Parts: sequence; C-alpha cells; structure tokens
Amino acid sequence: MKSNIRNDADAELPHAHLLQVIYLILFSTVWFLDSFIFSFSTFLASLIPLAIRVILALSVLALGFSMTSLGHWLLFNKKLPGLLTTGIFAHVRHPMYLGYILAYLGCIVGTMSLLSIIPWLLITHLYAKMANYEEQKLEQKFGEEYVEYTRKVPKWIPR
Repeated sequence: MKSNIRNDADAELPHAHLLQVIYLILFSTVWFLDSFIFSFSTFLASLIPLAIRVILALSVLALGFSMTSLGHWLLFNKKLPGLLTTGIFAHVRHPMYLGYILAYLGCIVGTMSLLSIIPWLLITHLYAKMANYEEQKLEQKFGEEYVEYTRKVPKWIPR
C-alpha cells in the first residue's frame, strides 16, 4: 500500500522536532505562569478590554491554524509531484511555520503576557533557521525552479 506521506525528512533541520517540543514547553511554561499565576508582565491586560483581547487572540489563532492546516493538507494529503507552488504555497513559502508563529502570538495577545515575547522570539528564530535550512535543500533539489519561486513568493508575509 502506497503512502500519501512525502518523504522529505532529509530536507529538515536536524533535531528540528525535538527543538520544537522543547520550545513549546518553554513557551507554555512562561506563558502560563505569567498569564495565570504570577502576572509579572500582564499589566497591559488591564488597559485593553477582555472582549477586544479575545477577539484579537482568536483571530490571530484562527489565521495561524488555518495557514498550518492548509499547508499541511497540501504537503501531506494531496498527491502533488514536485515543488508545491499552489494553494497557500502560492502566497507564502512557509505557511506552516508562519502559522505556528501566529498561534503562539495569539496566546500572547490573549493575555498580554509581555514576558512570553522572549520565548516567542526564540521560537520565531528557530522557525527562521529551519526555513533557511529547508530552502537550501529545496534549491539543491529543484534548482532554478525553486530560485524562481523564491523571487515570486515571499518567505514570511503573504501576498
């Protein structure tokens, strides 16, 4: 039985999954403790009405989860040969990473935990490093086709 899963694991930054789990634990710990236990840096929450924070947080979370889901679906469930340049990949080169970054940001917006920005920046740096690594591998694999794709499609900010 043939699998729908793409075998591009060699294109991933070594230990990327482990690093993502470690950073998830770090972010979750800092965010939870600051947001719900100690409130070291959540003073902005008292200045912004809860309804506005909830609407903004849910909007950012929904955008993040949508980008991640669309990217994941195209990458792993569709049987598309070659370089993916359609769907969400026609608008941004790393929709799943951007989606994860936005999901974390949505948590920060919801509680206004400024301390959580520190692990969020570390996570953002990790995803940038992962994206750079993968782009080198994709350029090796697809050559000029990938270079042309990078000229047309932005890395992080969708068009």
